[in-house]
Amino acid sequence: MASYEAFAQVYDLFMDNVPYKKWCENLLRFLHEEQITDGLVADLGCGTGVMTQMLDAHGYDMIGIDLSEDMLWQAREQQIEDGTNILYLQQDMREFELYGTVRAIISICDSINYILKEEELVKVFSLVNNYLDPHGLFVFDFNTVSKYAQIGDGTICENREEGSFIWENYYDTDSNINEYDLTFYIQSDEEGLYERFEENHRQRGYTLEIMKDCIKKAGMEFKAAYDADTMKEVTGESQRIYVLAYEKGK
Repeated sequence: MASYEAFAQVYDLFMDNVPYKKWCENLLRFLHEEQITDGLVADLGCGTGVMTQMLDAHGYDMIGIDLSEDMLWQAREQQIEDGTNILYLQQDMREFELYGTVRAIISICDSINYILKEEELVKVFSLVNNYLDPHGLFVFDFNTVSKYAQIGDGTICENREEGSFIWENYYDTDSNINEYDLTFYIQSDEEGLYERFEENHRQRGYTLEIMKDCIKKAGMEFKAAYDADTMKEVTGESQRIYVLAYEKGK
């Protein structure tokens, strides 16, 4: 799984085009439909805590979980600035532990795609099932095989006043593994010198059928799937999908 080490220092800078506000509205819709308007909610793969902080502002008692110490450092720095009381835990989502159950667990921004094996997905979902309240809600998004196939092989570059980045993408149609190398050049001092950061990331594209199968194997109950762009229930091919599942067995 990606560590996001050096990337954590520039992550939010180059993610400013991500529609976090819209994503938050979508999550609030799902939560409110289940009468979950407060209480404990965990954010798996929280990164720098942007969504964690937004949900905290809407009255939830948030727990942010991420593998990267550097990403969590950024989240905690923002927490100090905002005066919030979010609990951040440095844990691998394949082995995460909580102190008790929570009303809901979310995982967005394709964090689930970093799980490359189906048996590990089942393990993550089993842990989610274990730490949810009875009939608690799990909401996650994922990028589909269709999306990565469309991206394919290629290079994306962006130049800004604060710095530049190069995204080199490679997609393997046999394994459905999408690998990309990120190179950042960030201005580090007033003399105009730039510091170079490099990261390598690997994600796997999934189909909704595989996700449903893993949810079932984990003992959870599949509820619904929505196209992340239209927010309509998935009936055909989509590039990014929200999945909703319930805790089952308690």
